[in-house]
Amino acid sequence: MSEDPFEAIKATFFQECEELLADLETNLLALESGDSDIETINACFRAVHSVKGGAGAFGLDDLVRFAHVFETLMDELRSGRKEVDDTVVRTLLRASDVLNDHVTAARGAGPAVDPVRSQGLIAELETLTHGAPVSGTADAASGDLDGDDFGFVPVSLSLDDFGAPGDLPSLDGGLPPLDLPPLDLPDLSAPSAAAQQTGWKIVFRPHPRLYTNANETGLLLRELARLGPTRVEMDDSGLPLLDALEPTESHLVWTIHLDVPAAEADVRDVFDFVETDCDLNIMPVMGEGAANDTLPELPSLDAGLPPLDVPSTDNLPAAEADVAALIALAQADTAARLGTPAPKAESPQPKAAPAPVPAAPPAAANAPSAPAAAAPVTIRVDLERVDRLINAVGELVIQQAMLAQRVHESGLARSSDISLGLEDLELLTREIQDSVMAIRAQPVKSVFQRMPRLVREVADMTGKRVKLVTAGEDTEVDKTVVERLAEPITHMLRNAIDHGLESPEEREAAGKPAEGTVKLAALHRSGRIVIEITDDGKGINRQRVRAIAEVRGLIMPDQILSDDEVDNLIFLPGFSTAKEITDVSGRGVGMDVVRRSIQSLGGRINITSTPGKGSTFTMSLPLTLAVLDGMVVGAAEQTLVAPLAAIVESLTPKVEDIHLVGGVDPVLMFRDEFVPLVDVGQSMGFRATPTELKGGVVMIVETEGGQRAGLLVDAIHGQRQVVIKSLETNYRHVEGVAAATILGDGRVALILDIDALVTSGRRRNTPRSELKMAS
Repeated sequence: MSEDPFEAIKATFFQECEELLADLETNLLALESGDSDIETINACFRAVHSVKGGAGAFGLDDLVRFAHVFETLMDELRSGRKEVDDTVVRTLLRASDVLNDHVTAARGAGPAVDPVRSQGLIAELETLTHGAPVSGTADAASGDLDGDDFGFVPVSLSLDDFGAPGDLPSLDGGLPPLDLPPLDLPDLSAPSAAAQQTGWKIVFRPHPRLYTNANETGLLLRELARLGPTRVEMDDSGLPLLDALEPTESHLVWTIHLDVPAAEADVRDVFDFVETDCDLNIMPVMGEGAANDTLPELPSLDAGLPPLDVPSTDNLPAAEADVAALIALAQADTAARLGTPAPKAESPQPKAAPAPVPAAPPAAANAPSAPAAAAPVTIRVDLERVDRLINAVGELVIQQAMLAQRVHESGLARSSDISLGLEDLELLTREIQDSVMAIRAQPVKSVFQRMPRLVREVADMTGKRVKLVTAGEDTEVDKTVVERLAEPITHMLRNAIDHGLESPEEREAAGKPAEGTVKLAALHRSGRIVIEITDDGKGINRQRVRAIAEVRGLIMPDQILSDDEVDNLIFLPGFSTAKEITDVSGRGVGMDVVRRSIQSLGGRINITSTPGKGSTFTMSLPLTLAVLDGMVVGAAEQTLVAPLAAIVESLTPKVEDIHLVGGVDPVLMFRDEFVPLVDVGQSMGFRATPTELKGGVVMIVETEGGQRAGLLVDAIHGQRQVVIKSLETNYRHVEGVAAATILGDGRVALILDIDALVTSGRRRNTPRSELKMAS
């Protein structure tokens, strides 16, 4: 059974809603930061208007009703009738949250929105718009929402209590009523025929983005012609000279005379999808004498009414030809901008085109303007297809490595045709892999955009004032990593607000601003993505953390721990500093879940804290979970892979450059500084005794914190591009190992976790007092 096309369209609408709501959140946050540019306000209006329009097509009444009130306030702001202040922006942010909930509920991905909460926010929006909640909002919103009667409810008035016109009240002894002869006045109960509306005058100036969005002026003119007879005039006075002409700009103005009194809503419906991409002015055209319709002119008593001057209809075919010619001209103009063939004219050209009404040209009509940025062309592809492509590329990399291994074992010269062909294959494989990785890479913006709402909600629950600052939203990372970042970031933000930041009173007493700041940042470092969450709160109370860990049996009372080790106790399962269980924290789950989530992605997390100044959580994750460049090394007869991005240099150490600290920890003099040496074979548990330092190879690596160390291995076999296979998913977490891979000879090799290896290797070093270091 084929898929229901209506449901497919509906699913596409909800996907577009995600993008629209994300843009709405971004622009509202820009307003909150003081950016009151009119384009920012217009972007907010367009997002809400688009959500409302699509929801109306699918009969989502609750969503339409709320979006209508939201849109009304945005319309007041963009017209300048209302001012953008802190109260308005905070209300709009909360309204954005509720609008998101309405979309989620309509999609079936969440519970129904609390009607009390929704109606309460509707009342707040109406108060900001009209000065008070508008009665009958629900009825008005469920009716015609495209007109200008926002919140208008007709009221019937009765004039019966005023009596007849001649029943004047008594003045107790006043003058008697005058006895005047009757006048033959026209009937005022019906409007004068001369004062009736005869049509509409529409002045339409397209913006360049109207054509960028694949809209066409000719189609709009044709839709207006469906309402009745039209007369179209084109003003080309703003057209610059040929050398200053920009093909992406818009220079023409269209004036359309609609000669029927159609409903204004019908006229506006024609421009519904382009209203924000043009300058539009719709004016009613009244009959002669409409300007003096306060009191109709009395008929002359000595002369009859003048005869009606009915225009001849002989020229109607020519007028229709003129309109058709202008429509064809508009279509040709649009086709030239979009690079598409112009449609064939449906009617012959007129003998004489009507003279356009002269209009004042724009101030800088002849000045060259910067071309508008071309909109990127995108397509929607099912993620499963991309995953299959990723897997295929991974297998291609493995097969290419196997072929190279077989050719190397066969002893063929590097100058042979087969070897040269394999080198070309390797280059092509790398190019394919880079292209596929670029397809799958996504900015972390999609995750960061969810966090402002979380911060607002947690701040309200805890009674704190919090400002969220984000940076590096465009940092790209593998989509799998992006999808799994939301949960750990959510936990850490809640923890930073609940435990890190003080109350406004405590902050003011400590000389800090009442509003706390939490910063969420993303950046690339050493071939990995680093997410940092920083707060300017009170920092970690290490004495209290240690005391709680001892009470809960997590550490021994006499155990010696450094400050960093005490800070990292908060990641132990069951640890919590909350005094009582709340909706925010206190159940002893959260930070240990964060660490497990990060480790499952091949990453790590650590914390640095300064009492009284704040804390910083740092998450480090691989940019991709598919392929990486690595250095294949040997240690204790095992083949390992070290990430190439972490390697600074490789060398064969000299005996005089190696020293022992306390007879235990070896260090290497490297470029006028001492770096610790880590025996990879011993640290990984491949051998119990340390290897001789003579004859080994040292790789100088740099950790994400900027610390350098030397990894002592037996040999370096060469550089390879390897496919990452998760060891956490297929086996379990192993200290010092980030993942695994399959080599060209079919063997499985472990990919080293450089940071964990350096930390654990220094702890496992055994005394080397009897180690022979003689040359």
